[in-house]
Amino acid sequence: MLATTSTIESTVLRSACGLSVPLDVDHWRHHADAVETSILADLDGPVLDVGCGPGRIVTALAASGRVAMGVDSSPAASEEANRRGAAVLTRSVFDPLPGERRWRSVVFLDGNIGIGGDPVALLVRANQLLAPGGVVLAEVGAPGSATDRLTVRVESPHGRGPWFAWARLSADDVALHFVEAGLIPGEVETAGGRWFARATTRR
Repeated sequence: MLATTSTIESTVLRSACGLSVPLDVDHWRHHADAVETSILADLDGPVLDVGCGPGRIVTALAASGRVAMGVDSSPAASEEANRRGAAVLTRSVFDPLPGERRWRSVVFLDGNIGIGGDPVALLVRANQLLAPGGVVLAEVGAPGSATDRLTVRVESPHGRGPWFAWARLSADDVALHFVEAGLIPGEVETAGGRWFARATTRR
């Protein structure tokens, strides 16, 4: 049962139906970890990191010699990313972006496949951004986890944000979502207790 106290001791994503998902903000502000470095290793650049937050993935990709850019709708996250030297745009992924149809890889980590509350629409947008034969890499929920659409807000010790649409996508259902978005499903792999799915655009 969720706590009903008014004091919030950590940052969480809270749904209107009462679900509470911890947000590891400290992790996002550090460097990419060994799992992330490994899972990103074979992605070709240029790479677009959607919902990049403070830019740890963009920074790691650039350090490996690949062209990379992040996009995030949060001005605070973008400012923090730019301070660490990451190339980040402050806008929605559904807004016009540079390099449309020329990105080789589009990445959705940290639950960002839920942006907008409609994973199929988000994957359709990725398909529009990618070059022929480009790759989508999406972090998804473990097999047996829920696939659903939610109304959520961020709650932290500093306050509560506005409600917005979000989604969760299970590894069990990701292939169907890829197909609905016009992508070719690839492998689903696990590392470090996390699950990642790949798809490619048609050539």
